[in-house]
Amino acid sequence: MNLDLTGKTALVCGATQGIGLATAKELAALGARIVLIARNEEKLIEAAAQLHDQAKNHSYLVADFNHPQQVSEAIQNFLQNDTAHILVNNTGGPNPGKAIESDIEQFRQAFNAHLICNQILAQACAPHFIQNGYGRIVNVISTSVKQPLPNLGVSNTIRGAVASWSKTLAGELGAHGITVNNVLPGATATGRLEQIINNKAQKSGSQAADVQHEMEQEVPLKRLAKPEEIANAIAFLCSPAASYINGSNVPVDGGRTLCL
Repeated sequence: MNLDLTGKTALVCGATQGIGLATAKELAALGARIVLIARNEEKLIEAAAQLHDQAKNHSYLVADFNHPQQVSEAIQNFLQNDTAHILVNNTGGPNPGKAIESDIEQFRQAFNAHLICNQILAQACAPHFIQNGYGRIVNVISTSVKQPLPNLGVSNTIRGAVASWSKTLAGELGAHGITVNNVLPGATATGRLEQIINNKAQKSGSQAADVQHEMEQEVPLKRLAKPEEIANAIAFLCSPAASYINGSNVPVDGGRTLCL
């Protein structure tokens, strides 16, 4: 099975922590040169120093996904003198809460940070993918695109929009050998999940440890995922071995999602 990414350049969003950082590390270990994208330059420098094989000249772009124009300028400036083969779209999710109680601005901000920024990056990278004869887009979204999750109203809505956008792109770009897929993480031990657990504990008057235990019991494997386990699936979809997987939603959730 060919997992070799030597000679490939991978753009990884949200790459300073959690699933994004784990993905960057895994892609680097498979031979890719990594371009980290996030808003905090200090954390980007720290993350870049953790990547395998520093001779690959890993680098980073500073851009805040709450400001799509920053993302556009960063990617355009980079691609003027460089290229890309892989794009991993990964952005921190919206705050928890019921859809009916969320104001319009929350939906607008989430739409910009996720779908609009994904579109900016994919649109900028696609010509390079075509020219290079190799293209992989992997969107890290959520199992909520298959089964909406309670108290994540804005997230459920926006994640669903990203999944539909992704499926559309898969049909449009497939003729060029470019694949577009979604990885759907379940409950994963990240700062994002900690925020969700603490929010739920505060609202219910429970202890955070009890809320986490309850989450774990909903998973057939009876534990949370490690970021590295999500990264493994992402890296596979980015590899030559996954060349005929296109337009798919791939849950990595320990079997928690009940629907097929």
